Amino acid sequence: MQRVSNEPMMSCAQPAADAFANGTIKDERLIPAYTLTARVLHWITAVLILTMIPLGVVIANEWGGAAQNALYDLHRSIGVTIIPLAIVQVIYRWTHPPLPLPADIAPMQRFAAHAMHWGLYGLLIVQPFTGWIATSAYRAPVIVFGLFELPPIWRESRAFSEQLFLVHGLIGIAIACLAAAHISAALYFVRRDRVLLRMITG
Repeated sequence: MQRVSNEPMMSCAQPAADAFANGTIKDERLIPAYTLTARVLHWITAVLILTMIPLGVVIANEWGGAAQNALYDLHRSIGVTIIPLAIVQVIYRWTHPPLPLPADIAPMQRFAAHAMHWGLYGLLIVQPFTGWIATSAYRAPVIVFGLFELPPIWRESRAFSEQLFLVHGLIGIAIACLAAAHISAALYFVRRDRVLLRMITG
């Protein structure tokens, strides 16, 4: 079967997606699973998450030495960047759903994949705001890549700040666990189909 141009592909994308989900199309490479925009948003977010996890561990344990304050600023800057990025990614995924997973993937695995995705999205939106609120309550500056400073969004309260930073840390651990599970699942399925390649090549 030959590939068709983008215009005809768009007109029959949903029927083709449904047919693939039902198992009547065996070669999912004939239609894109994710758009280029979705893949770019995914990999930018992935890089930021994989940067933030070890960075959060370092600053939480004060292993930064003389660079501790600079690492805090970098952590806050990336967190601020994730807020609009995660929101845009959620909206785009909602309005541009990807190709369904192959029909031979078990229903429980499908449910777990969807729950993992939306759980990550939710935490990625909540996490930066908990950090922003906790930092505001501590009255530490939130300087974004040395370009501008965000205003505080909570009244000063060191006790509340310390409690919220604990929550911030727990959410960070949850994100790390979900990210690890997501990566593990992608690597597992790459052995038997193109699930991982869906997000690389479409």
